[in-house]
Amino acid sequence: MGKLRLTVACGDYDIVRSLKEGTVEADGLDLIFLSEMGPRERHWRMGRKHEFDVCEENVGAYFMIRDQGEPLSAIPVFLHRRFRHGFVFVNAAAGIASPTDLNGKTVGGTNFQPAASIWIRGILEEHYGLDHRSISWLVDRSEDISFTPPPGLRIEMKKTDKPLSDMLADGDIPAMISPTLPRPFVEGDKRIARLFPNHKDVELAYFKETGIFPIMHVTTIKREIVDKYPWVATNLVKAFEKSKELAYRRLANPRMVPLAFVRSAVEEQEATLGKDPWSYGLTPANRKNLQTVQRYCRQQGLIGAISPLEELFEDTDLGDAVGTGADEF
Repeated sequence: MGKLRLTVACGDYDIVRSLKEGTVEADGLDLIFLSEMGPRERHWRMGRKHEFDVCEENVGAYFMIRDQGEPLSAIPVFLHRRFRHGFVFVNAAAGIASPTDLNGKTVGGTNFQPAASIWIRGILEEHYGLDHRSISWLVDRSEDISFTPPPGLRIEMKKTDKPLSDMLADGDIPAMISPTLPRPFVEGDKRIARLFPNHKDVELAYFKETGIFPIMHVTTIKREIVDKYPWVATNLVKAFEKSKELAYRRLANPRMVPLAFVRSAVEEQEATLGKDPWSYGLTPANRKNLQTVQRYCRQQGLIGAISPLEELFEDTDLGDAVGTGADEF
């Protein structure tokens, strides 16, 4: 019997490099990696059309897919995390000094459903007094997953070809939540500023208070695969874990990374976030992480009910076999 061939759509991350290149193999599996598409295309194609066997997916989109009864499951492999306080931008002349100043305003964004937006809306609401239903959310593209906004939630499609980042710089909108850095900001346009200029300090304080390094994406898998081959989920997690551990090992080697102070950066990260910030499995910290973003999805009208994580993720926890980080090396 040959290996089971599966397509895997995910970003071209260093933590999957060893698995993608074949240095690490998933027992019994022949994995075909598809990593050239951007996240929006990948999320849309999996969420709407189920094109791939295994797919990195926006965490909020996955909760929505399951809430709508789609035949997908997930393994507890989280390939993308990011703090999001540094991705709220304001027009410098708009008088936005704190998150509550956004209440009642128009705030731009690619669309309503990106994990980045779900997380920062939830954080600003829970910790800073934002009222997301008082805001008009101006978007420039359709949603990845079909949904009907609940009463009171205002989402408006942009009616001009002018990019949101230029609208922000020109003062057409006072604020914007962006998954990336807006082009004018990168180019040094002083008309755009961060809501949290000291965002790294704010993000570290948030982590110290909550223990959350926000999970942006989960790894989905077709339900028909895990139903027919129950062993696949665990073997995938083990392989992704081994690949991540090799990435940690490369990062710790100053000869591998062209950064003069990479060792200092590694030591700083370990001191603040621990040995394995990209931990997999349904650990207590990851449970809190996922329960928090699921709660935000419910509050923001994206899902109708909270589901137990055991219903959303395959049972693949292996105790000491995963989550050991770079110390094994």
